[in-house]
Amino acid sequence: MNKLSDEITLYHTGYDEIRKPDVHYGRVNADFGQGFYTTVDSDFSLRWAREKKGSDTIVNQYVLHSTGLAIQYFKRNQQWFDYIYSNRNRMPDLYPDADVIIGPIANDTIFDTMGVITSGMLSREDSLKLLLAGPEYSQIVLKSEKAVSQLDWICSRVLSGAELEQYKPLVAAEEERYLKEFAETMENL
Repeated sequence: MNKLSDEITLYHTGYDEIRKPDVHYGRVNADFGQGFYTTVDSDFSLRWAREKKGSDTIVNQYVLHSTGLAIQYFKRNQQWFDYIYSNRNRMPDLYPDADVIIGPIANDTIFDTMGVITSGMLSREDSLKLLLAGPEYSQIVLKSEKAVSQLDWICSRVLSGAELEQYKPLVAAEEERYLKEFAETMENL
């Protein structure tokens, strides 16, 4: 995603209906630091939804009015990698004035690539190659109160068990392709 239109539909899947997000809630050491993580891809938000015993799985839908927001865009490259590396290691935010950060999700949910880097087992260059393995999905992270003030909650819906089940084979197949590509990348390092 290169540019946001003035209004963009966003999705956030979790276990709560969230009408007014808190950008200070959540992990400080996530890809793009602390903030409210969303996606423009409704299918992605459903595919990666998870069940939690005793909780509903809920998809929230929003419209973000982007006019006047400071937006930092990333592609899968060294700048993106450096920002993720910095955030994962709880360093000061490299883009503290950004209201919104947009860029690819780091594909290291199966293997802790960033943890391997900090252990010194892989160079930064090799780690970037590993993070480039697999599909590319975009995330949009609201980082400021200004961004949240320009976000309108539209609706939410509870996902049924059947809906969650239908995506499991798709996710399993994608993970299998990712593991194969990851292994091939490792062999070439």
